Amino acid sequence: MERISVLALDVGTKRIGVAGCDGLGLFATGLTTIKRTSFVRDIEQLQHLVKERQATQLLVGLPYTTTGELSKQARQIQKFAQKVGAALQLPVEYIDERLTSVEAEERMIAQNLSPSRQKATVDRIAAAIILQQWLDERRRSLERAKADI
Repeated sequence: MERISVLALDVGTKRIGVAGCDGLGLFATGLTTIKRTSFVRDIEQLQHLVKERQATQLLVGLPYTTTGELSKQARQIQKFAQKVGAALQLPVEYIDERLTSVEAEERMIAQNLSPSRQKATVDRIAAAIILQQWLDERRRSLERAKADI
């Protein structure tokens, strides 16, 4: 099985939740939350993570509307992600991230943690959920492809 290194981003106006995966692409883990100050600073922090983890791809969550269309916020995130991908020289893939923050908050509450006091943790967990969904779908696709052979 080939090695995989993807960074997932849950992009917000104040913070960017970042998650990474193990080399086999089985498990996603929340890595950090970047407090957004400027594009240059965001890139510096992401560049450090890309180098440290030898990332070869970015996965960015987009908040689609309930009808499955790109929201205004999603289009802004897409523009930002394209600039990030170009700056880091990495391909960017997008995934529907509807309700990942809600799921992250529910996980925190189940662990007796306060989501309202730990927004950075919510963002990091949401990024891990986004990445885990993508990894699971990727694995299912690979298994289907093998079964078709």
